[in-house]
Amino acid sequence: MGPAAPDAETPGDVAAEPITRGECRSMRMPERMGRRRFLKRFGALAGMLGAGRHVIGGAGRPRKCNILFILIDDLGWRDVGFMGSRYYETPDLDRLAAQGMVFTRAYANAPNCAPTRACLMSGQYTPRHGIYTVGSSARGNSRYRKLIPVKNTTTLDANVVTLAEALKPAGYVCASMGKWHLGGADETKPTGQGFDVNVGGNAAGHPRSYFSPYRNRDLPDGPKGEYLTDRLTDEALKFIEANRDRPFFLYLPHYAVHTPIQAKAEMIAKYKAKKPDGGQKNPAYAAMIESTDQGVGRIMAKLDELKLADETVVVFFSDNGGHGQVTSMAPLRGSKGMLYEGGIREPMIVRWPGKVAAGSRCETAVIGVDFYPTFLEIAGAPVPKGKVLDGESLVGLMTRGKPLKRKAIFWHFPCYLQAYGPGRWRTTPAGAVQQGDFKLLEFFEDGRLELYNLKEDIGESQDLAAKMPDKTQELHALLKAWRKRLGAPVPTQRNPDYDPSAPAGKPNKAGKKKARRKKSTP
Repeated sequence: MGPAAPDAETPGDVAAEPITRGECRSMRMPERMGRRRFLKRFGALAGMLGAGRHVIGGAGRPRKCNILFILIDDLGWRDVGFMGSRYYETPDLDRLAAQGMVFTRAYANAPNCAPTRACLMSGQYTPRHGIYTVGSSARGNSRYRKLIPVKNTTTLDANVVTLAEALKPAGYVCASMGKWHLGGADETKPTGQGFDVNVGGNAAGHPRSYFSPYRNRDLPDGPKGEYLTDRLTDEALKFIEANRDRPFFLYLPHYAVHTPIQAKAEMIAKYKAKKPDGGQKNPAYAAMIESTDQGVGRIMAKLDELKLADETVVVFFSDNGGHGQVTSMAPLRGSKGMLYEGGIREPMIVRWPGKVAAGSRCETAVIGVDFYPTFLEIAGAPVPKGKVLDGESLVGLMTRGKPLKRKAIFWHFPCYLQAYGPGRWRTTPAGAVQQGDFKLLEFFEDGRLELYNLKEDIGESQDLAAKMPDKTQELHALLKAWRKRLGAPVPTQRNPDYDPSAPAGKPNKAGKKKARRKKSTP
C-alpha cells in the first residue's frame, strides 16, 4: 500500500492579495482553475516580480506578522545553552529563549531529515505523503533485514499544497534559504512549491562543502573560503531588508549542523582548549553550532534595526536528534535515526512579542505538523479548501495556555537504518505513540512493544510493558487505530535474504560501495 492521495485540485474562488508594485487590487482565481494551478501561477508571478533582489512590491508597513522559521539540521535536544549544554556556546539563542517561550517536549515527525521536512511543508503525517526516511528504506546489510520494508518516496508530490502556497493568498512573500531535501526538479524544489525565492535548496541532503566553492547549482559560489552558514545568513538579511514593507515568511533551514563536520579554524581552536562536558566534546561540531548561533544573532539585530522585531514571530527548531557519533543526547536515550527520545525530541523556541510571555516554558507535547496550522492562524490565512491537516494550531496554547484538543501524537517509520559503527541497526521498522506521560514503541519485525513513563523516566531505561499490560494494550490500540485511519502501511513480507546466522560488522558489497561514495551519514 502506498501513501494516501496527495491534496487534490479543488474548484472554487479564492480572494488573494496581489503581488504587484505600488498598488493593491483583488485577485480572483479563474473559474475551472484548480487551487494548485492558481497557487502555482500566483507564486510564479511573485517570483518574477521579485527576481534578483528578493523583493516583492507593495507599499506601506505590513499589517500581518512576519514569520521567521529557523530550522537547524541534526541539532540535538541538549546541544544549546538554554537546554543545559555547558560545552556548546549559544548566547544569541539563549537570549532568544529568554525573550520567548521554550518548549521542553517538542518533537520532530521523524528521526531523520527528509520526512520531518515533508511533514513541515505538508502539515501531514508521513503516511499521507509517503516520505518515511532518507533515500532507500532498505538500508544496511540485506542479510540482517527480517522484513521487506515499505518503499520510500524521496520527493514531495507537486500536488501537495505546501505551507508557502497556503500563505500566499494572505499576501505573504515566501523565501526558502538552505536545505530543502524534498526534490530538485523545477516543479518540486522550493520555487515550484510556492516559494518566491530559493537560495541553495534542492534534493541534496547535505552540502558538499561548508566552504566556498560549494558546488551547489542553486547557490552561486561566494569568495573562496566563505562559510555556508554565514552566506545563508547574509541572504536572509538581504531578503528581510528588501521585503521590510510587506509580510514575509522566511524559511531558513540551515544545512548546519549536518555532516560533513566542518567549521572555521579559529573557532575550532577555541573549543579544543575547552574542557568537554556531559559527553559533548567535538570542537568542530561546537564551532558549527556557534556559527549558527551568531547567524541568529545577526538576524535578530537586523529585525531590531528595521523596527520589525515586534512584528515578527520567530520560531527555532531542529529536524531530528543529534548524530550519535558527534554529540551526546544524554539524559535522553538514542540519537538521530531512532524513535527513542534522543532521535525525535528537539530544542524549540517561539518569540512573539506582546503575545507569548518572555521567559516562559511549555511542557505540552507538540510536533512538527503543528507548525502549518499555527502559521496559518498567525497569518490570518484559511486552510486551503480540501486540505487535510494532521496538526493543531499552537496559538491558543502559546498565548493563553489553552490545552490542545488531540489525544496523542504519532510516528510511523517502516524502514531500516544501519548503525553508525559496530552493531546492525539504529532502528528496524517501527512506530510510536505518545499520550500524556506515556510513550509506546512497536517494532514490526517481531511485534515487540515497549512502554515508558517519560515523566519519571526521560531516559527510557525502564520498559513497563510487562508491568502495565492494560496501559500497553490501550496505547497499542490507539496506535493501530491511527494507522488504520491514515492507511499507514506496515511491512509484513519476509525478506528471502535474511540470514539469522550472518555475522555482524561485515557489510555487503553494496554497503561498502555506498560507504566509499558518501562519507557523511544521513
